Amino acid sequence: MNLIKKAFTAFIKILKNPWLLNHVINSDEEQKKWFEEKYGVGKKLKVIDLLTLFPDFEETVVPFSFAEGGSTPLDLALLRKVCKRNIDTTYFEIGTWRGESVANVSPLVDKAFTLNLADEDLLKLNLPKEYVSQHRLFSKDLKNVTHLFGNSSSFDFAKYYRSCDVVFVDGDHHYEAVKKDTENAFKLLRNEKSVIVWHDYGNTPADVRYDVLNGIMDGTPKEFRNKLYRVSNTLCAIFIQDEIIAIEDTDNRVPNKVFEINLKAKSIS
Repeated sequence: MNLIKKAFTAFIKILKNPWLLNHVINSDEEQKKWFEEKYGVGKKLKVIDLLTLFPDFEETVVPFSFAEGGSTPLDLALLRKVCKRNIDTTYFEIGTWRGESVANVSPLVDKAFTLNLADEDLLKLNLPKEYVSQHRLFSKDLKNVTHLFGNSSSFDFAKYYRSCDVVFVDGDHHYEAVKKDTENAFKLLRNEKSVIVWHDYGNTPADVRYDVLNGIMDGTPKEFRNKLYRVSNTLCAIFIQDEIIAIEDTDNRVPNKVFEINLKAKSIS
């Protein structure tokens, strides 16, 4: 099929199925081009080395399921360390899923809020019942955790403005959703010590998801963009106002640390 015929075929398919255009617009390559047009070729977030951020890094992650679609142990350990920075911490997260992240920080914070679509709304999206039933698995019985229900793009966050010490953004990872969640996350921050953590800045600790990066950058007030970083060895980006020496991101960094891991498993029943 020659180029002109391919283009014509693609045009007809998009006319019949306009939603296909989203796949083109949201493709990582297109998102990367869009980002570089706005912010410069080769630009990414600078990296904070984990041991620069927390020189005494040692943490126990519990619970952890090793199930598909969750955070890595180090992502959750990062959240736990961030929550320990303040006394009587108020934690807010967008995207509950199994409740692993909020269950990890629950013992370390005064209050925790976690926002997700209600089960009936998830089912309306034709998501499998088995998937929907896993929501809040680890967090449903935690006394200091309040489960909020709604779409983060239309949820009224006003009640929680300027009251949160740690905000974890882990909802819809498409550009528009990340941008909106990021805008709301900054409104939630209590003071200059408050922190935002975004999950899935990369699919691995080395690559970049440009739909997420675009959403973070465009949703962050311009005066705070120089305080955005990637955290080494994790899938996370972070907003933190501490004076920190960062390094340029590279795709193939040589490991500069090792981790000691102890595993213990027990049945949920």
